[in-house]
Amino acid sequence: MSRLLGVTLERVCKAVLLLCLLHFLVAVILYFDIYTQHLTFFSRFSARGPAHALHPAASSSANCSRPNATAPSSGLPEAPSARPGSTAPILPPCPDLPPGLVGRLLIEFTSSMTLERVQRENPGVLLGGRYAPPDCTPAQTVAVIIPFRHREHHLRYWLHYLHPILRRQQLRYGIYIINQMALIAREERNRRGDNRPELTCPLPSPQHGEDTFNRAKLLNVGFLEALKEDTTYDCFIFSDVDLVPMDDRNLYRCGDQPRHFAIAMDKFGFRLPYAGYFGGVSGLNKTQFLKINGFPNEYWGWGGEDDDIFNRISLAGMKISRPDIRIGRYRMFKHDRDKHNEPNPQRFTKIQNTKLTMKRDGIGSVQYRVLEVSRQPLFTNITVDIGRPPSWPPWG
Repeated sequence: MSRLLGVTLERVCKAVLLLCLLHFLVAVILYFDIYTQHLTFFSRFSARGPAHALHPAASSSANCSRPNATAPSSGLPEAPSARPGSTAPILPPCPDLPPGLVGRLLIEFTSSMTLERVQRENPGVLLGGRYAPPDCTPAQTVAVIIPFRHREHHLRYWLHYLHPILRRQQLRYGIYIINQMALIAREERNRRGDNRPELTCPLPSPQHGEDTFNRAKLLNVGFLEALKEDTTYDCFIFSDVDLVPMDDRNLYRCGDQPRHFAIAMDKFGFRLPYAGYFGGVSGLNKTQFLKINGFPNEYWGWGGEDDDIFNRISLAGMKISRPDIRIGRYRMFKHDRDKHNEPNPQRFTKIQNTKLTMKRDGIGSVQYRVLEVSRQPLFTNITVDIGRPPSWPPWG
């Protein structure tokens, strides 16, 4: 009896061991299958497009325009030139579900990253960070707007991941870095006789902007400046530079309702922190943005502006649209809070007064000065002076 029991236990143990081994092998195969798909699609899209679409030597040295200068051509891909007696081909509409999507992505920030590498990986991206799919016509023209200061390292990785993602999503898009700089800093440089260029190509200079950061006001500026360059923009994606999507099925498009993309960040345990959260990455079409009078201009420092935007959307009778939580996952750069971006002590009072302030404070009242426009191979950098926070608390 005991011998039979021993044989039975031995067989059970072997069966459990085999099941564990099988489970491990399946997990390894799935992991490498996803990784291989990512590399295959990445290489395929990197190789697509003419090699002459970007010429680093010609693009990175002579693209810093003077402040308030007339904007040059947008750098959009031109329609295929027709031979005499022939007509240019008409591209079909892009499908609702792009065929080249990979799904979940492996996002890491440890490997060395340079702009030269990103350029080589994205030969189809044109001057100013503009792109249009060569084989179909997208339904929307998308402006991706990033409020920026002192994040050069983050920007390299953001461009490394986002350009291939946006290309696989078959978007017609442009990328705009709205770089905050204090005019007083510029005047101080002039007073010292420092005539060096204020903007160092190809990245925004880390010397720019030592006043309190204002994320929402920079996004308002980006909306207006993008439309100055291309009036056909009808979808606006507002993204922080330290957030990278972990799934390319999270389509950067605008819909019938304002869209919140970054609903499951790793810093929040891949969960929505609260129902009214609208931070990180969001999208509105032109009509929706104007309906809420854009974003507030009075949130200086960290926090509050995204909740104010959520209130504006609700007060305008709209609702937030979100992707599936399994698709809306984001990886965030771990970093310390920036100097001059301390928490705004007035943010809670301001959030409670959105109904009173949204009509007078927004896109219709934003004031700023464009200091420099620089069209780089992978993005358009717009350096602006947006003023300084008031020395007294403004009345709600």
